[in-house]
Amino acid sequence: MQVPGNNPDEYVQNIPDERKYIFTALRKVINDNMPPELEECMNYGMIGYVIPKSIYPAGYHVNPELPLPFASIASQKNFIAFYHMGLYANREILTWFVEEYKSRCKYKLDMGKSCVRFKKIDDIPIELIGELMTKISTQDWIDMYEEAIKK
Repeated sequence: MQVPGNNPDEYVQNIPDERKYIFTALRKVINDNMPPELEECMNYGMIGYVIPKSIYPAGYHVNPELPLPFASIASQKNFIAFYHMGLYANREILTWFVEEYKSRCKYKLDMGKSCVRFKKIDDIPIELIGELMTKISTQDWIDMYEEAIKK
């Protein structure tokens, strides 16, 4: 289920009412804690937090027309998804996140490479997501990204 929206505000307006409050809180904590150079936009049909081309002109290697992704949030059919590229690219941050998640949430972590799926929307660790957003600076992410694509 893809939520329609031409911009982040429209996307949130189209989320089912029972999820809107938690999605809005998640979006707010991301915006309040993300590196200041990031921009919020629509990216791949969800709300994305990207390094703009004005800062990183090379863009995303998969499609250089797009800005470099950093994080995203989406309302899917059976869960709310949170994507953070640092979880995939940095083992220290992944380890920290997994341990903190265990101590703050009563349900098992459901995670892919960079995607955390929240099926129990009342157990989304909003404060933990805020802390995670402060762990990597824009320049740190650019450096990690460039190192990874060289390999």
